[in-house]
Amino acid sequence: MGVFRSIAGWFSKRSFNWLGNSYFNYGSYVNDENILKSSDTFNLMKLISDQVALAEFVVEDVQTGKDSKDPRAAHALQVLECPNDYLTGFEFKKLLTNIYLLRGDVYPFYDGSQLHILNNAYSELTDAGIEKITVAGENVPRFMVRHIKNIGLNHLEGVGLLELAKETLEGVMNAEKALTDKYKKGGLMAFLLKLEAHLSPTNTTQTKTVKAILDQLEDIKDSGKTKMIPLGKGYEIEALESPVDDEKTLKYLSIYKKDLGKFFGLDKDLLDKLEEKDMEQAMMKLFTSCLKPIFKNVEEHLTILLFGKNSGLRLRFRHDRLDYVGMKTKTDIAYNLVRTSIAVPDDAREMLGFKRLNTEESSKLYISKDLVGLDRLEDVLKSTLKGGEDDG
Repeated sequence: MGVFRSIAGWFSKRSFNWLGNSYFNYGSYVNDENILKSSDTFNLMKLISDQVALAEFVVEDVQTGKDSKDPRAAHALQVLECPNDYLTGFEFKKLLTNIYLLRGDVYPFYDGSQLHILNNAYSELTDAGIEKITVAGENVPRFMVRHIKNIGLNHLEGVGLLELAKETLEGVMNAEKALTDKYKKGGLMAFLLKLEAHLSPTNTTQTKTVKAILDQLEDIKDSGKTKMIPLGKGYEIEALESPVDDEKTLKYLSIYKKDLGKFFGLDKDLLDKLEEKDMEQAMMKLFTSCLKPIFKNVEEHLTILLFGKNSGLRLRFRHDRLDYVGMKTKTDIAYNLVRTSIAVPDDAREMLGFKRLNTEESSKLYISKDLVGLDRLEDVLKSTLKGGEDDG
């Protein structure tokens, strides 16, 4: 026990950051720090990680499927709400999701009171088929860490955007950088001074003329300013424009930026069209294609990390897809859920943003008369009236 305490203490004294190793290819770097400089990559990752971070954790009883009243559940939810001294619950979920998407592997670490995300963790399988995880050469006790993998074809390693889309990302980022740099520097326009005669350092007249021309060119600082430079015979000025072809670069970006969504399990074009037509459909598509698998994977690992195996408890994400539905649609949904006895009036009130009444009547299920077949309506009414007379 003392060994485990010392290891936990060793880990808790260290800061857990996620600045990772750089990946080098074709003369450019793609790493964790600059990956989000690509606007489309940032937009897609923000879309996914925000939805995960906005989802609420609940702990269910495996047997009943209802929210657990177990003290272990209450403690786990407190930890998840405030995982450590430097991250909130929202930030922890967002960080975990971003690492998962970028690297394909993320290592949450739990010392019994705080949750951290390990950096530079290394995993291997022993001959007995047991995963061994080390950080800086130190073994991490198995019950204190989980290895969440975006599983591909390897049983031990996940695959992330840095690996799957490295060449696409490099192309997109380099193209974006070329355009940005070009316009930062005023279009990279230079001037070429051409002389018919050879330059001679001993020709003072020639030297003075060249210097006067260069001084006037350097004096052009404001965009849109016109400068007239009279030139003598044998002197000519040509504009030397940037080798960056804007049209080709933009065409390249329009094609490959869309491809980035596919590495997240998203068809960005389809999602954009659905958003224009129906936000609810768009969010359902995002949930089914992308969020649901992430939820399931994280739920399973964190359940084992926080409660161990066969605890009878299960950690779940509760994600409200109705956030993107208009109030009129919400009202119709709430009405129909109560009408068909799928939900009680208090459920409908909560869905519409009102407080639950928590009365006996508001927590009952009701069957609407118009849900009874017309051929049975008279019999049902007579039965109800007869029951009322008997009660009297």
